[in-house]
Amino acid sequence: MLKFLEKHKVVLVFLPLIIYWPALFIGTSIPVQSIPSIFEFGDKLEHIAAYGGLSILLNLAIIFQDRYGNIKIKHNLFAFIAAACYGILDEIHQIFIPGRSCELLDFAADLIGIIIGLIFINLIMKIENYRLEKIQPGLHT
Repeated sequence: MLKFLEKHKVVLVFLPLIIYWPALFIGTSIPVQSIPSIFEFGDKLEHIAAYGGLSILLNLAIIFQDRYGNIKIKHNLFAFIAAACYGILDEIHQIFIPGRSCELLDFAADLIGIIIGLIFINLIMKIENYRLEKIQPGLHT
């Protein structure tokens, strides 16, 4: 599966990430009164799912990019940092949206989703025995 995704990375990883991330921002910019909750258990599962999806796409994008070898090798760290920083900014941004608020538990749910996404990709890599290719300086496209 990962080899197939890598072969079609622009259409199956990069483009979905380019669409997903702004859609996530737009979704969190809608006042709460306007949207119903998908789950009965509140919005925490929505946070976990949303940031799990972001984490998966972001991690795959980092793994499949061929320009920055150090980032590629430490894909989990960079995907976690990028998604977590976005989660913090998103919570702060929600202070300014009517009916929304900045909540520590929402950010905790974001982090859980990010970690689940990272674990999922690493399990797939292990199952498929997927190895990261070394990038030689000056040979990127």
